Amino acid sequence: MTDIVDWHAHVYFDQATRDVAWALREAIEARFGGRLEMGRFHERLVGPHPMWSYQLKFGRELFAELFEWLTLNHGALDVFIHPNTGNALRDHRDAAAWIGRSHRLNLAALGG
Repeated sequence: MTDIVDWHAHVYFDQATRDVAWALREAIEARFGGRLEMGRFHERLVGPHPMWSYQLKFGRELFAELFEWLTLNHGALDVFIHPNTGNALRDHRDAAAWIGRSHRLNLAALGG
């Protein structure tokens, strides 16, 4: 069995929802501050992600609290959450969860 090192949550948005995504980002920073690492605000496709996105990197100790908060506060945005075990393809394809709608990832970017 492989251990989970940490987690990523990717908040998806597009041109029409950009400002809403930025407002959610500010709310996340206000609520969780130094307890997570906020990634870049990508207004382009990155890696396997089929929409613009930004990443939240957080430890196992924050998982339940952040997952619950995102579930209640994501609004119309979709959030993709996956563990980091060292097997990126498995983490994204087989061990992920969605808040909101799910999207088809570009797994070829991960060797899948």
